[in-house]
Amino acid sequence: MVDSYLKYFIFFLLLSIKLSAQSVSALASVDSSDYLVGDYITYTLEVRTDKNIDLTTPIIRDSLKNVEVIKEIEPSSKETDGIKSTTFGYIISYYDSASVTIPPIAVRYKIKGNNEDKVTFSNPVTFNVHTIAIEQQADIKDVKEPLTIPLDWKFILLIVLIVLVILVAAYYIYQRYKKKKANLPVKKKIIRIPAHVRAMTALNNLENEKLWQKGAVKDYHSKITEIIRSYFEERFSLPALELTTAEQMQQLKRVHAAENILNITNEFLNNADLVKFAKFQPLPSVNETMMNQAKEIVTNTITKEPVKVEEEVQSV
Repeated sequence: MVDSYLKYFIFFLLLSIKLSAQSVSALASVDSSDYLVGDYITYTLEVRTDKNIDLTTPIIRDSLKNVEVIKEIEPSSKETDGIKSTTFGYIISYYDSASVTIPPIAVRYKIKGNNEDKVTFSNPVTFNVHTIAIEQQADIKDVKEPLTIPLDWKFILLIVLIVLVILVAAYYIYQRYKKKKANLPVKKKIIRIPAHVRAMTALNNLENEKLWQKGAVKDYHSKITEIIRSYFEERFSLPALELTTAEQMQQLKRVHAAENILNITNEFLNNADLVKFAKFQPLPSVNETMMNQAKEIVTNTITKEPVKVEEEVQSV
C-alpha cells in the first residue's frame, strides 16, 4: 500500500516538473545558414511563456562575443491563446570564413506565487560564413560591364538651350551693370593749394626764366606784378587785376592782414608802373629788388590755414 502511494507521489512530482519546464520555451534562429563575410545576420530569440510566468530579460549580448554586434532590435511581444511570445533580436556580422556557433541562451523566469528562480536554455545556432569563390586562372575583369548610355538628341538639345539661355542672361546682366556703373558720378579729390604756395612757385619759376637778364625787362615787370595781384585776389578776395595801383592800395588799407605790407607793396607797384608805362629802364639792382619785395609781400601775409582737400563730383 505504501509502495503504491509512493509511486503516485513520484508520478505527480515528475509530472509537475515536466509541466513547469514546458511552461517556458526559448527558440533561437538566424535568417539563413550560409553567409558571405561581412553580411548582416539577423539573430532572433523567441521566448514563449504562460500567463503565470514572470520573465527576466535574457542577457544575450554575453553569448554573442564571438561575432560582431551591429545593432540591437527593440524587443516585441504578442499574446495568442493565453501564450505570451516575446521576441529579442540582434543584427550581427562575422568577418572571417568559418563555421560559427552561438551557444544556448539562458532564459530566467519565475512562476507567479513562487520566488524561486528557474532557468531554461535555448537551442544553439550554427551557421557558415565563407568568402566569394575566386577562380585563380580566370582573367581579371570589372565587377560589372561598362554601361553604354544611348545618345539622346532631345536631351542634348535641351542642355544646349539651357546653356544658351544662361549665357544670354549673364550677358544682359553684365551689360546693364556696366551701363549703370558708367552713369555713376565719379568723385575726384582736389587738393586746394594755398595762395602763398601758388604765388611763391610762380615767382621762383619767373626768376628761373631770367627775363630781365635777356632784355625782356617790361615783360618781367608785367609778369611779377600779375603774380602779386593774383595773389591778392586769392588771399584777400580783392579784384586786384582790375584795379590801378592807387585803387589797389585803397583796397589793401581796409584789409587788416595787409597792414604790414602797405609800404613795400606801394613801392613795388609804383616801380613796376614806371617800367610798364613810363618806359623807365631800371638798374639790374632794381629788378632784383622787385623779386625780393614780391617774395617778402607773400611771406609776410601767409595764412596759417591747413591745406584743404575737397571732393568734386563729375559725371562720366
